[in-house]
Amino acid sequence: MISIGIDVGSVAAKIAAYDGEKIIATGLLPTGWSPKGVGEQLLKEILQKTNTPKNKIKSIVGTGYGRVSLPFVDKKVTEITCHGKGAYYIDPNIRTVIDIGGQDSKVIKLNNEGMVVDFLMNDKCAAGTGRFLQVMANALEVDIDDLSPLATGAEPSNISSMCTVFAESEVVSLVAEGTPKENIAAGLLHSVCNKTYSLVSRIGIEDKVFFSGGVSRNEKLKELLQEKLGISILSTEESQFLGAIGAAIIGY
Repeated sequence: MISIGIDVGSVAAKIAAYDGEKIIATGLLPTGWSPKGVGEQLLKEILQKTNTPKNKIKSIVGTGYGRVSLPFVDKKVTEITCHGKGAYYIDPNIRTVIDIGGQDSKVIKLNNEGMVVDFLMNDKCAAGTGRFLQVMANALEVDIDDLSPLATGAEPSNISSMCTVFAESEVVSLVAEGTPKENIAAGLLHSVCNKTYSLVSRIGIEDKVFFSGGVSRNEKLKELLQEKLGISILSTEESQFLGAIGAAIIGY
């Protein structure tokens, strides 16, 4: 028997399968216009990947903003709770999770049993999120994955606005003025770092710290956060799947 967790975010949908001892498979697809459709596709793919018939599914748990669109799940759980369970699975010593996703960012504090004791979320605008970086990458005419290598070693330009609309105008103006893309990319990552630092400062931070969400793949941003916070930050290949992992574990 396995349990399955499906985390439907604004940009990407993730899935994880858990056999009671370990995560045995994960999958990821762009969310697109149909959260229900992508959830069904991920479920089909992971059952094929794990060679699991439907009658061997113990439970399916949905999380993320799109969980309300998954009629086939047995339970729907908030992403805050799922991130806590996922972090505890990866390392029981994790006490703080910094999650930067497509449309929001959050800081979650955990106790020694992996239970959420406090959290703070920025979900009022796209400032400091993956969506912010995607829009800026488009303005620079580069792939979002290129922002980290571009920014490495560059002197950061000053990006004064964290509003996505105004910041995009700043980027366009800097490009028109001939500012190197490397400097602009560095400035953008510094602005996201400062926004995240502001969020962390309001709730406090306790070691050990885990960095999750799609933006956690940005190594330069991780480096900037470590410098700003004065603390080591852990991220793994499972970082983007943290919510789905936690949902699968809850389901078991």
